[in-house]
Amino acid sequence: MTHRSRAYAVLIDTPREDAPASAAFWAGALGVEAREVPGEEQFTVLSADAVPGLVVAVQAVDDAPRFHVDVETDDVEAETARLVALGAVEVSRWLECRVLRAPGGHLVCVIPVHSDAGFFAEHARVWG
Repeated sequence: MTHRSRAYAVLIDTPREDAPASAAFWAGALGVEAREVPGEEQFTVLSADAVPGLVVAVQAVDDAPRFHVDVETDDVEAETARLVALGAVEVSRWLECRVLRAPGGHLVCVIPVHSDAGFFAEHARVWG
């Protein structure tokens, strides 16, 4: 069975207490506006103009600063299995999302489709 996926977001994970200053810095550095996500206050999204087609956001975390990539998919289980077969290791689950550690130690989150359906259909790769 086939499924589709694409890189959806680059998250700038920042210790919670530093998140407002980090969001202000990255918004200024990229020349875009920052806005909190209602109902998901841990995220501050930088304007879509930062990198067209890719969400860039600051995420407040209770951990060390790092970057991670979100991959959106129409089949979370199949995409997780595909990435695990490539060498990733599943480290946790959050809601419908899977958190993986890629070879080299970087985090990758596999999430359900968040993009506009038409945009996703046009830009996602087909697997299987």
